[in-house]
Amino acid sequence: MNSEPDQTLLIFCSCSADAAGELASALVEQRLAACVSCLPARSTYRWQGEVTADDEVLLIIKTVQHRYPALEQSLLELHPYELPEILAVPVSAGLPDYLAWVAENTR
Repeated sequence: MNSEPDQTLLIFCSCSADAAGELASALVEQRLAACVSCLPARSTYRWQGEVTADDEVLLIIKTVQHRYPALEQSLLELHPYELPEILAVPVSAGLPDYLAWVAENTR
């Protein structure tokens, strides 16, 4: 992963519908994320030896590389799941003004 401090990242994190708003607000209020989009999702997965399916919310979190460690820590503290999905994907291109807005709003 590109380690430039202002490298834009998309973080994917699934959670319950009850937790989504609180998590999104906390990340934006702490300036760990510039924006969090909340999308309905149906997740099928294996957990503790059983295949299960749940309705969840997928958070798409827009942040920058240097804020990732604090964002991850905040998610671990606030997230209700024992093992939350936290996946960081670097953005290779995007509208320059939008990428600058993400960087500005995570300072």
